Amino acid sequence: MGKKGSLVSKGRYELQFRGVSCLNCGHPLDISDKFCPNCSQANSTKKLTIKDFVDEFFSSVINYDSKLLKTLSALLWRPGTITKDYINGKRVSYTNPFRFLLSLAFIYFLMFTFNNRFAELDKSFKDFDGTISGGSPVSYNVKTGETMVDSLKLKQQAEEVLQSLDSVENKSPGLAFGLKKFDSIRNADPEVARSIGMLDSLTHLKNQKPKVNKDSLMAANPKGYYDSISKKSGLDAFSDKVDFFVQMIKKDTLYSFEQASEKYDIESTLSNRMAFNSSNNFLTILQRPSIFLKSTISKLPFVIFFFMPLFTIFIWLVYIRKKYTYTDHLIFSFHNQSLLFILLILSLLLDTIFKISTAGLFVTIFSIYLFMAMKKFYGQGIFKTIVKYIFLNTIFTILAFFAVLVLFTGSVFIYN
Repeated sequence: MGKKGSLVSKGRYELQFRGVSCLNCGHPLDISDKFCPNCSQANSTKKLTIKDFVDEFFSSVINYDSKLLKTLSALLWRPGTITKDYINGKRVSYTNPFRFLLSLAFIYFLMFTFNNRFAELDKSFKDFDGTISGGSPVSYNVKTGETMVDSLKLKQQAEEVLQSLDSVENKSPGLAFGLKKFDSIRNADPEVARSIGMLDSLTHLKNQKPKVNKDSLMAANPKGYYDSISKKSGLDAFSDKVDFFVQMIKKDTLYSFEQASEKYDIESTLSNRMAFNSSNNFLTILQRPSIFLKSTISKLPFVIFFFMPLFTIFIWLVYIRKKYTYTDHLIFSFHNQSLLFILLILSLLLDTIFKISTAGLFVTIFSIYLFMAMKKFYGQGIFKTIVKYIFLNTIFTILAFFAVLVLFTGSVFIYN
């Protein structure tokens, strides 16, 4: 009697429980058939027990672990060999490269988000009120876009200047004579004194601010202001809309575009909705940047599966004279990326346990491995492999940069 399948031949798989037809699809079976050749269901008429579940569970785990261990061994110690075996038909012994990479990507980015203290960003943003002064009486608020003049600080600085002048006057008779001349000019012609006096100069600059205050118009007549900026077009119009919604969301606590549309009688267009969502997301990100980063990073595994097929096109073009198909190149890419994630996971574990930084070391190891894998799999000389290695890694870096840039930029628009 031949044994078919990898599960143990006991329990519900004993001969006394074998049937002559599949209970699932009705396909005729031989008593030696452990599984249905048509639908793969186990050939057993025995009622399920808890013991059967336990036996099947451990048998499946052992079977999966053997595949996993063989895949890891081939990836770590035989660069390029696992891909050759897989595309030549030796696939049962290895895990599926697509599913394997996806699992590793999820594990790595999950560990990455939990290992890094993104919550500290929240505290930093809360401590930062958005005001930049640098010791000057004139300050600028990044969050509100307002320029403010601190009268008390201005008065204190003026007093310090006058005290310094008094001190210099007492110590330097020559300078005292000059200052007296300055006083006589100031008394004789107040207009000249005002034109060169520090305080009057600051007052003069302050009076030069625009007569029309954008924030005042926005607060006094939101609908009229929005109607005026809606007549514009291009990026400037969109930027003005975003600025408007930022101010109104903070002022009136708006939660949705529908609220803003009803309150300010704003037309429901794609541009208006995008401007509102961008403003709302921007404010949310400023309040909780850690949540935004975790949410964005969690999308990276999916980005990889769009990114890798694109990058594989360049591999296919570089090795276009080789007999390999596009799918063969894609499997090669997936195997190499899987090893990279394995090394990065090991790096995170070591860094967490020993409080060290090993990312650079493991990336260097992967760089050497990748070169060896390319040379082994494609069977070309060292010089050709080096040239193609440098070219493909340059393309990879450029594509990866744009992929991450698009991901983070897009997340600002769609983040909730």
